[in-house]
Amino acid sequence: MAQADFLRFRARSSSCYLCCQRTFSDRSGLTRHVNSAHRSRPQRSPAPSIGGQDDIQHTGPASQLPFDNLDPPVPLLPHLKQVVPLAKPVGSAAATTTRAHPSSSYYPFRSRAHFELADYLYRREQMSSKKINELMQILACFFNKGQAPPFAGHADLYNHIQLIEHGEPDREHFSIVHNDPVAGARAVPSWKIKEYTVFFCDPCLVLHNQMANPDFKNYTDYVPKRVYNEKGQWVYKDFASGDWVWTQADTLSADPRNHGAALNTVILGSNKTTNDFYPLYLTNGWVTNSVRHAHRNAITLIGFLAIPKTDRQYKDDPEFRKFRRKLFRTSLQYIFERLRPYMFTYDVAYCGDGYYCHVIYSFGPYIADYPKQVLLACTMQGWCPKYPFTAYFPCTDIHKLLAPDLLHQIIKGTFKDHLVTWVEEYLVLTHGKTHAAEIMADINRRITAAPPFPTLRRFPEGRGFKQWTGDASKALMKVYLPAIAGHLPPQMVRAISAFFDFCYLVRRDTIDEETVTQIDDALTRFHGKHQIFVTAGVHETISLPRQHAMKHYIRNIRLFGSPNGLCSSMMEAKHIVAVERSYRRSSKNNVLGQILKTNKRLDKLAALRVDLTVCGLLDGVCPRFPDYMLRIAEIEWLLVDSDSSDSQQDNETNNRRQRGLATVDPAGLQAAHNPAHTEDDDDSGAVNDPEIQAEVVLAKTPGTSRRPDPLFPQCVLHLGFPTLPSLIRYFLYDQLKPDATTTGVQAGLLACLNYKGMIKIFPSAIATFLAPSDPSGSQGMCQERIQSVTSWRGGLPHHDCVFVSKDATAPGFGSGFRGLHATRVLVLFSFTYMERLYECALVSWYMPISDEPDPDTGMWIVAPEMEMCGWQKCLVLNVISLDCIVRAGHLIGVSGRGLDVFRTFYVNKYADHHAFEIAY
Repeated sequence: MAQADFLRFRARSSSCYLCCQRTFSDRSGLTRHVNSAHRSRPQRSPAPSIGGQDDIQHTGPASQLPFDNLDPPVPLLPHLKQVVPLAKPVGSAAATTTRAHPSSSYYPFRSRAHFELADYLYRREQMSSKKINELMQILACFFNKGQAPPFAGHADLYNHIQLIEHGEPDREHFSIVHNDPVAGARAVPSWKIKEYTVFFCDPCLVLHNQMANPDFKNYTDYVPKRVYNEKGQWVYKDFASGDWVWTQADTLSADPRNHGAALNTVILGSNKTTNDFYPLYLTNGWVTNSVRHAHRNAITLIGFLAIPKTDRQYKDDPEFRKFRRKLFRTSLQYIFERLRPYMFTYDVAYCGDGYYCHVIYSFGPYIADYPKQVLLACTMQGWCPKYPFTAYFPCTDIHKLLAPDLLHQIIKGTFKDHLVTWVEEYLVLTHGKTHAAEIMADINRRITAAPPFPTLRRFPEGRGFKQWTGDASKALMKVYLPAIAGHLPPQMVRAISAFFDFCYLVRRDTIDEETVTQIDDALTRFHGKHQIFVTAGVHETISLPRQHAMKHYIRNIRLFGSPNGLCSSMMEAKHIVAVERSYRRSSKNNVLGQILKTNKRLDKLAALRVDLTVCGLLDGVCPRFPDYMLRIAEIEWLLVDSDSSDSQQDNETNNRRQRGLATVDPAGLQAAHNPAHTEDDDDSGAVNDPEIQAEVVLAKTPGTSRRPDPLFPQCVLHLGFPTLPSLIRYFLYDQLKPDATTTGVQAGLLACLNYKGMIKIFPSAIATFLAPSDPSGSQGMCQERIQSVTSWRGGLPHHDCVFVSKDATAPGFGSGFRGLHATRVLVLFSFTYMERLYECALVSWYMPISDEPDPDTGMWIVAPEMEMCGWQKCLVLNVISLDCIVRAGHLIGVSGRGLDVFRTFYVNKYADHHAFEIAY
């Protein structure tokens, strides 16, 4: 290793790093031990003394590595892009199909309930040690004398977690100091004499844990792949579908020693925080994008880098800035030094599918914002970081591996820092400060008054955020365009609309060549229209690094797959769990040590849960009662929830049916007026359901009340829809006569059946749909709750809008909004006729006012469909089946108010990424 002039390492120990925990007095003893006992792994070179040379030399070419003289365990297949299931090596134990774990035991816990309680207290509830002790003392009061609570206290709980065999490897650390000798009495800045400690995990062990995780076995691409759609277009999705990994595999396969090995790419990301922490994250290129988005431990906190600090005197000192860059790059080099030999020859790794395979590692994209890209690429602030770079590792060229960063380049950079700021500056330049403030106040009122929507953030004070976060910027993008329409020149609105189109297109989970063409078109439109900010005097030039990065997106999509799988938002999501929450639950004393310990325990619990799930020990619902209590609970549940449990209700219901009157379930009527009795409405988000296109079902129960039913006519009058009985008869006619040449409305009430049964009114329905571009489960599924109540939390009515497919048998998502209807749900109900259950919705309709979207905003404009009722107009109402509903839709009044005030409305295709895909 080449000597350096101002950095050196101080090794902390000479212990064996290959899990046997042996220590040695000198490096020669460690070297002999590794060569004899761990021949399948590379020996660790001594802690290097690295200095200020621009290039760091490595210890020798690949031919000098200790693996060159090793015989392969089995004959290798002739090409790199194949996975090799290895036979059992001579003298070793047979490979198991899962990670080693007693399949009939919850060790170190006594039972499933014991494990679930530990997981609940430490991971889910994040209960403090003091509260854990208090809880165990309270629980001890419920046990007989001599019986102990589940845990003796917080120390007992932590000890149980520590005994879990699996989880992240032990943390290691090294230190770096400046190596410049002090000259005479010259004052020495503090950053030159400070010792900088770096904590890290062995990247080989981290990658082995990720590859061996059985939770990923169905979501792993062991080989590069090229996916084509039905049109024969190349589809870019997961990292393995890009051209970079394919080309890299072909390059490595030129060496015959690599034949039969699989290429696994190391993907890194870092996120410097304001709490003096510099976490480094690692994931691998095998796992699919959906797994990374689902936060299933596919991203690992591999280490904490050091952050050098100084006073104002040396803040801009060239020597300090050079030291800071060298500290960062040298730390990365030392952390991944153990991985370097396996970039020339294969490693043997156990995979989640139960087989061993040969693996060659290579560095892939580095996920970072623009300042970190400048640091990595060794270039200057304000320049494009795609050029100069110094490589430390083989087959690694960082200026080709800087991943597109949707969060910082597009959302927080171009949108928040540029466009939103420029709009305000334009209003001040054009209208003066006083009038511009009035216009901004009106824009804020429009943003505040945007109708609610599942997962849509509310803005009670407009866009006046105290702190701009990524989530705040994403939320503002969803409602920003209708708010500024009419206040800005059409060219400026079209520029922002084109930018939004670009942002939502590149965020898609799956991108084909047709989408690439649309991305290029949106970028061309944005570059053509955003010159108005220059001509209006808002900004002198548009040549800015974050906007310039948009030109590289198409190339990066072809190289690395969908940018949705390499977005820094995934690293920030992991950062929230691994650093921010761990920081909040710490005592703020020796914070870094507590964060490391907390993450180790969390990782052990997650690993044990995966293993128990694979072994089938977590199937079904965790028993919550002893047997005798469980039987009592089942009897009570039958008495409360049985439809025949209330004889008085049954008698009155039968009497009404004998009089020819329909009945309404009062529980649903009460729930429609008092949603406090309904299920939790905050349940939108990712689900792990099997993949389906779209499905809508009613809530599990209409309510909890069991009062006698009111008369049906009185009920519908109370709901405010006296035509509901007739509309139900029309609906039954259409359902029972699907081949009829006329509809129920055309045939008339005389031709329709007279329904006399009961209906149940529901306050909500659950929509489940495939939306992999949004935060979703491992199958790409999302769910949202569709509300329809006459009083929302004691206030005004709340009736959500939905998209209805024009062809219920074959939803035409490919035709965009032209294949959909926009409707508003007024009542959700169900009834049974001829032993068939019908789940329905009473809806009003919104029809497009034009055959094309609005040319400025790019969104469709609709208006309520009306008909003459006597001397006045009223809404056109129909009863439809829930099978026709695709999902919730979002309509925003053209002037920004509510759905009950304005005559025309934007169909908000920017409500989320799935809405953008189906409502364009």
